[in-house]
Amino acid sequence: MFEKAYTVVGMTCQHCVASVTEEVGEIDGVRSVDVDLETGAVTVTSDAELPADAVRSAVEEAGYTLTA
Repeated sequence: MFEKAYTVVGMTCQHCVASVTEEVGEIDGVRSVDVDLETGAVTVTSDAELPADAVRSAVEEAGYTLTA
């Protein structure tokens, strides 16, 4: 298993959390997505390291911005 933390900006409610969780969760190999609304921290657990572009695209598809 591989775990990596990202920071997402623009989330303001539980709907935001659900959108990011759903989009990132659709990336092949993702096992779990944990989003902390207060800090914007998104922790992704996957089978292998994910391409940064895939995570960025998923977050942008949800309507938010990946900063780290």
